[in-house]
This record gives sequence, C-alpha cells and structure tokens, in this order.
Amino acid sequence: MIAIIDYGAGNLTSVRLAFETLGVPAEVTDSAQRVRAADRIVFPGVGAAGAAMQGLRESNLDGAIRDVVGGGVPFLGICVGTQILFDSSEEDGGVDGLGIVPGRVRLFRPVEPYVKVPQIGWNQVKLNVTHPVFEGVPPDSDFYFVHSYYPEAADASHVLGQTTYAGVTFSSVVGRDNLIATQFHTEKSGRIGLLVLENFSKWNGKWPR
Repeated sequence: MIAIIDYGAGNLTSVRLAFETLGVPAEVTDSAQRVRAADRIVFPGVGAAGAAMQGLRESNLDGAIRDVVGGGVPFLGICVGTQILFDSSEEDGGVDGLGIVPGRVRLFRPVEPYVKVPQIGWNQVKLNVTHPVFEGVPPDSDFYFVHSYYPEAADASHVLGQTTYAGVTFSSVVGRDNLIATQFHTEKSGRIGLLVLENFSKWNGKWPR
C-alpha cells in the first residue's frame, strides 16, 4: 500500500486519483502508525511551509517521515512536500524544515518585471542522471509547476534534475538512496507525470549509481 501523507495540505485527492487511474492502491492518511507501516510513501502538498510544518508536528508525522526515509522505504516528495524536506525555507519569515535533504528553499526574485511569481504552468526539466523513477521519460520533458519558492540543494550529488525560471536554475528533482522528490506536480503533468508515478509504484528504493 502507498501512504499519501495528510498534514493539512491541499491537493491530496488529486494524487490519490492519479494512482487510482493507474490501478495502484493508495490511501490518504494522517496516522504516523499507518505511514510507518506503508510499503511506499508519497509526501505531496500545496500551501505554506510554516503551516505544513505545524501540521506535521501536531500529527507526529515529522518523526514518522524521518523514520521511514532512514529505514529505506521508497519515498516520493511533491512540491511543498519536497520543500519541507530541506533544512529551511525563506517562506513565512523563515521556517525550519525536516533537514532530510541538505539545503534551503528560496523565493524567486525576478529582475524582469514581466516574469510572474508564482511560476504557474509547464516548464522543462533537464535530468542530470538516470533514475528508475524516470525510466521511459524523454530527455528535457515538460512538467507542470505551481510555486513561488524553489529548492537549492547544498550537495550537487543530490540534484537529479534542473529547471530554469526567473533567471534561476534550481533543483527541480532531488534524491538520494530511497528518496526522490520533485518541485513540479507529477499528478498534474499528464501522461508523463503518470509515468513517473507508475514507475515509483514499482520502485524498490534501490538506486545503483
């Protein structure tokens, strides 16, 4: 069973329905016990980092996430669920994250007045490495983004894919060991996004580099 972590964020139903389309069992849960018992974990979300971290702490999900990542369970982060994995975020005046992926999350500060923040729409992802979750994904594919903040990984080896917006080339896919996370919304990225979710549903968490 895939557990979709419910920490009070939006867009959880869209993720569950995407797996349902693929015929993959998945449940939305705010139970730390259910998360620890799941075969795979998806950590999605939209909204603000501060409220998200508060929701995790109140449900004791912060510790559960650290446990399953440390225990080798295949783990997928999506959008805000990706940002919270980092050490900190500039959002809400500065928020401590889970510290699972070294680095920080920064606000887009475009110089050109015509560049809009948040970024909303399709943008290209340049994959730096071959990963089982992206098997069959054509090089430089477009995925769907909705975000004002972007991940900045501290360790270059954790950067699996990059995207450019507002004059910044940021870490749009990060990963290590049994964890992979995307700034874009796989569940809103059409056929190519469903392929990523399908690959994740079969991934055993191993990544021979």
